[in-house]
Amino acid sequence: MSGGVDSAVAAARAVEAGHDVVGVHLALSRMPGTLRTGSRGCCTIEDSMDAQRAANVLGIPYYVWDFSERFKADVVDDFIAEYSAGRTPNPCMRCNERIKFAALLEKALALGFDAVATGHYAKIVTDASGHRELHRASAWAKDQSYVLGVLTAEQLAHAYFPLGDTPSKQLVREEAARRGLSVAQKPDSHDICFIPDGDTKGWLAERVGVATGDIVDRSGAVVGRHEGAHAYTVGQRRGLHLGVPAPDGRPRFVLEVRPKERTVVVGPKEALATAEIAGSRYTWAGLAPTDAATPFACEVQIRAHADPVPAMAVVADGELVITPEHPLDGVAPGQTAVVYVGTRVLGQCTIDRTVSAVPASI
Repeated sequence: MSGGVDSAVAAARAVEAGHDVVGVHLALSRMPGTLRTGSRGCCTIEDSMDAQRAANVLGIPYYVWDFSERFKADVVDDFIAEYSAGRTPNPCMRCNERIKFAALLEKALALGFDAVATGHYAKIVTDASGHRELHRASAWAKDQSYVLGVLTAEQLAHAYFPLGDTPSKQLVREEAARRGLSVAQKPDSHDICFIPDGDTKGWLAERVGVATGDIVDRSGAVVGRHEGAHAYTVGQRRGLHLGVPAPDGRPRFVLEVRPKERTVVVGPKEALATAEIAGSRYTWAGLAPTDAATPFACEVQIRAHADPVPAMAVVADGELVITPEHPLDGVAPGQTAVVYVGTRVLGQCTIDRTVSAVPASI
């Protein structure tokens, strides 16, 4: 129970369905005095108190489990390491993968529980053979199956998403109000929970340090200087402060970050078009394809709120290789590519490499 409206209503529905429910709030911050600011941050003191009030209304036991040490190692430190390597990580994916459906689930099963229920908007469908599949929620506008794409078949066997069939978030808020839950109108949290002020650049600078370097174009010509490669992400346009304008006068965008060389590569917007993505760190959500070594049709989604794009995928040379029907825009190594077949989440990979659709000469 995060302290938000979704998990509170999910718990209420689990109780109503006849399950023996226990509410658990995860203490993830190493700073016990952390306070919430509007809709920024989560897992704060206020959130813990909101979760406890919801549990009291529902009449269920409530506990706070301290996973802060593991969260720091598996999510925060991973985030820093990925940025230091020039990649763009998704900490929500890592949290679901390593905390909520790994550390939390492991402890729950060890204590004799059957499943972990959350307020995510996604559905689990059981096929004719009894295999569980992860599917999009009924409300596509709120669908959160993307951030659950890291779940394995074993984790899906012990997952429960009571909100999956709910047509809209507004209905969840109205239900919370009817149930007397004080979080009915609580704002959704956003941004990175462990950087509640939203200043990712400043937060990273304190932990990674600042090392100046060159900003170069695709030919390698120096067109500017930067004060830390970690502050740049693929697709960024603003804040480049280039000293040499492009020959055609058009704006330039970040195409690549090379922290070891302390170099940021920029170029025209067209060069952000990506014709192929691949990753060796891939998993299947449920049963794996019968022959993943043969190209198969699918859809790929590279951000939580991006539209899915028709694609072909194949496992080759230890990588999940995905070729979109139309080039993807501004894909960065470190992002997660989630593969769908219809509404079903088939699997995912962390992107290790990309192939530009535009020749380097342009």
